[in-house]
Amino acid sequence: MGDLYALDFDGVLCDSCGESSLSAVKAAKVRWPALFDTVDSTLQDWIVDQMHIVRPVVETGYENLLLVRLLLEMRIPSIRKSSVSEGLTVDGILENWSKIKPVIMEEWAENRDALIELFGKVRDEWMDNDLATWIGANRFYPGVPDALKFASSSIYIVTTKQSRFADALLQELAGLKIPPERIYGLGTGPKVEVLKQLQRKPEHQGLKLHFVEDRLATLKNVIKDPELDGWNLYLGDWGYNTHKERGEAASIPRITLLQLTDFSKKLK
Repeated sequence: MGDLYALDFDGVLCDSCGESSLSAVKAAKVRWPALFDTVDSTLQDWIVDQMHIVRPVVETGYENLLLVRLLLEMRIPSIRKSSVSEGLTVDGILENWSKIKPVIMEEWAENRDALIELFGKVRDEWMDNDLATWIGANRFYPGVPDALKFASSSIYIVTTKQSRFADALLQELAGLKIPPERIYGLGTGPKVEVLKQLQRKPEHQGLKLHFVEDRLATLKNVIKDPELDGWNLYLGDWGYNTHKERGEAASIPRITLLQLTDFSKKLK
């Protein structure tokens, strides 16, 4: 009996937090130029540092732009346009992002699709103008490229990242060419639906199914759906999650807390 692994990308295979934070700052400057009139390099560095801390809340890339602006409003009272930024802390973002996000989207009159498009465009321009530094702002976790190269299991990438970026990093940074039909990126539907598609494929009948993710909320969505009871679920403890989330995951029988060295061994 063979194995099928559905793998998240950011936070499981690749640490892209440096790149996504810098891209988000670039995109935020395009979207809200006036907000950056008083932002010096020290404040910009502070934002990028904080972005590493709040990264666990990000489900889809465009949310990085919202976080950049929210962090700015927390630091500069004079530019505040949201009711949530006063007195807000980084811990507050980690605890309450699902409640904060719809409020700021409405108060700033932002559109999800427009932000996704802008974030993708800024990344495309960075890649076109200077591929080496764009690639260099990302890194694969130690041992992951080799584990993917020599995997005996069927590997699928299931990510909220736009497929072209995942593909570019796999090729340029990991030296891997994964067939496009094995990369399910942004726009292919929620991960729960992608897992259903994978398990229904005739060629996957009889395979043991594994899903590795670094977002606890995503794994909880899978658990809620009885159709996905056949999946073995893993939370990567090296990814974008918090100590509190790892503790909660350890108490859920369906979820196995996975370490990076064990993950690499599993794929082989």
